[in-house]
Amino acid sequence: MRLALGWRVLLCATLGLVSPAIAQHSPFMQQNPVVVELFTSQGCAACPPADRLLDAMADREDVIALALHVDYWDYIGWADSFGQAQFSNRQKAYARAKGRSSVYTPQMIIGGIDEVKGSSRPQVMGTLGTHLSLAVTPDPVRITLSGERGKDVVIEARAPEGLPYAADVLFLRYKDAEKVEILAGENAGRSVTYRNIVTSLQVLGTWNGLRPFRQTLPAEGPEAVVVIIQEQGMGPIVGAARRR
Repeated sequence: MRLALGWRVLLCATLGLVSPAIAQHSPFMQQNPVVVELFTSQGCAACPPADRLLDAMADREDVIALALHVDYWDYIGWADSFGQAQFSNRQKAYARAKGRSSVYTPQMIIGGIDEVKGSSRPQVMGTLGTHLSLAVTPDPVRITLSGERGKDVVIEARAPEGLPYAADVLFLRYKDAEKVEILAGENAGRSVTYRNIVTSLQVLGTWNGLRPFRQTLPAEGPEAVVVIIQEQGMGPIVGAARRR
C-alpha cells in the first residue's frame, strides 16, 4: 500500500497535480475527510468572502471545515466575539513551520499541509480537490467516536501500519452557526452568519501509533466534537473524525 501510494504521489507531483509539500509526506499525508482550517476575523474586511466559502463546505461529509477566529484584528475597533489567542498562536505556529515570520487573514490550511488565500475559490477548491483525490483507503489512522451524545465521548484511534512520526491528538468543539451584527471596525454595518465556529481546542497528548489511543472526555451540549491527529511540528493531518 505504501509503495503504491508513494509512486502515485510521485507521478502526480511530476505532472504538477500535487504540491511539493504533499509529495514530501507521501506515506501518511492524507485521508478522508479532509480538514480545512480557516483563520478569519470579524474585524477583517477581506474575510467575508472566505467565511461564505467555508459556509459552502460546512455541511460536507468529506470535509471537516473549521473556522478559527484570531484576535490580532481586535485593535482596530471591533473585538471578535469568537476570537481566541490560542487560534492566533496556532496560525503563527503554522507560519513558523513554513519558515515565515508573518500571518494574514483570511487564510486556509488544508490537510495541515497546504496554505491558500481563504477568499480565493479557485485556489481553495483546487487544492481541496487534490487532497480528496489522494485519499487513502484504508485510512492510515482509524478513529472512532462513541459514547452518549451530549454527555461524553469515547475516543479510540488505531494506526494499523504505525506512524512514521510522533503525532499530537487534538480535541475540538465547534458551534454550527451564529449570526453577528458587526457595529465597528472594518466590517461595521455588516451582518454575517458564521459557520463551524471553533470554541475550544486542546491537545490530549502525543501518540506514536504503536498501541491504540483511548480516552473518554466530557462532551456536554450540542456542539460538534472533532478529533484530529496531526504530525508534531504542525505537520500533515493523518487522521480526523467528527461527531455532530
